[in-house]
Amino acid sequence: MQDVFQYVDSHRDEMLSDLFTLVRQPGISTQGTGVVETAQMLVELMRRIGIETTVYETAGFPIIYGELKSPGATKTLLAYGHYDVQPPEPLELWNTPPFEPTIKDGRIWGRGTADNKGQLLAHIFAAKAFLQTRGAPPLNLKFLFEGEEEMNSPSLWPFVESHKGLLKTDAALTADGPSHPSGRQLINCGVKGMCYVEIKAKGANRDLHSMRGPMVYNPAWKLVHALATLKNRDEKILIQGFYDDVQPPTEAELAAVDAIPYNAEAIKRDLDVDELIGGDGSYYRNFVFGNSCNLAGLTSGYQGQGMKTVLPSRASCKIDFRLVPKQRPEEIVEKLRAHLEAGGFGDLEVEYLGGFYPSRTPVDHPYVQGVVRATRFVTGKEPVLSPNMAGSGPDYLFTGLLGLPSVWMPLSPHDSNNHAPNENIYLEGYFEGIKISAAIMEETAK
Repeated sequence: MQDVFQYVDSHRDEMLSDLFTLVRQPGISTQGTGVVETAQMLVELMRRIGIETTVYETAGFPIIYGELKSPGATKTLLAYGHYDVQPPEPLELWNTPPFEPTIKDGRIWGRGTADNKGQLLAHIFAAKAFLQTRGAPPLNLKFLFEGEEEMNSPSLWPFVESHKGLLKTDAALTADGPSHPSGRQLINCGVKGMCYVEIKAKGANRDLHSMRGPMVYNPAWKLVHALATLKNRDEKILIQGFYDDVQPPTEAELAAVDAIPYNAEAIKRDLDVDELIGGDGSYYRNFVFGNSCNLAGLTSGYQGQGMKTVLPSRASCKIDFRLVPKQRPEEIVEKLRAHLEAGGFGDLEVEYLGGFYPSRTPVDHPYVQGVVRATRFVTGKEPVLSPNMAGSGPDYLFTGLLGLPSVWMPLSPHDSNNHAPNENIYLEGYFEGIKISAAIMEETAK
């Protein structure tokens, strides 16, 4: 691999310049700002490198498919990523302009440096390094990049389902998310699922003076009473049948989680909390295997400065449930509706806003172990292996629809501030990520 690594080291300025060009172009899918332009830039870059690239139009933003064939290769790797980014607000909290990449304190700062442009480019530049040093990568490569990940990837499922032949490969690789706080490379073998809903309560046809509180029902109280039935103080979710489909972790998965290093006291200090759910020893088991019923936002009545004695006519709550194999978001929604109906809250409206299926590849799968070897070879350290990350993503499309083993390999630091102001990636980590991707390609070819 020394020839490939030397190429990366000698072309750092060029690879940095291409990242800067992409970061300078906003591509905010939730606002529809600059996403098509970002796709065009990425397509031009891929074609310039020598990757045969096709743009597929969708009901939303374009899906980019690339292919690089290697003569005589028997293995094929699918690399996934997304070129859209989160909105940069609140702008006043940025230390540097969000769309003007800046190198400072050993990091590259800017929206998209970590999530996901800087990580996505690891696969592209690894392929380029093989092309320039050996004429071809050690295996066939397919690239799948979308522009809607930050809005739950609505166009990706139908695309994958209708292009299974095109996407036929041996394994899938994604570089996304923050890495482990220890500084060791993190390898995630899956993702949690998600079910996102909004529950709405309706009262009178208009806001009223609060003096009418003894006579007219307050929808905010109705909503509060309903929410109190969803989970008890021991953090158990009380929706009938919620846990019915949960797939218990294997012994290998439990062992992998118990081997993940962490410092409970440091976590509590960082978060300024006195205790963790389940006690200090349960942190990573909950992080990887635990469900959640999270109240993401509550809205009702007057929330401005000072007093306003109002009886609100509307109240709503947004909730995200994190799911584990083999739970399904659409089934959780129906169980939630049945739970509310049975509890006397059938008049509440439950709107399903989106979700992901949970997904997991066995930690002892040969492909996973190859990724472990490749990562160890580049970094010189034993990577942290986790059955899945606590966040969500479209991994089920690869494991479920395509039947592939899949790995999610974060290349950004644990404090990369994804989705927040001052997003960043380590300068050296950016180039190391390219080498890790190349080493995985070499190992998977075996």
